[in-house]
Amino acid sequence: MVTIMLSILLLGLGIAGIAIKLLVKKNGRFSGTCSSNNPLLQGDGESCGICGAKPQERCKS
Repeated sequence: MVTIMLSILLLGLGIAGIAIKLLVKKNGRFSGTCSSNNPLLQGDGESCGICGAKPQERCKS
């Protein structure tokens, strides 16, 4: 029972942290969600799943 309560508490803290981050951020947007900003995907040449930008281009959104 203690494990379940601890799990629920930690999950709630995580969700609350994300909600607070959205409230504090300008326009409520997460930064760095475009693949052109992701160094792991830059070498593969994959386009962004959100805006379609290639790694060489700026994020279109």
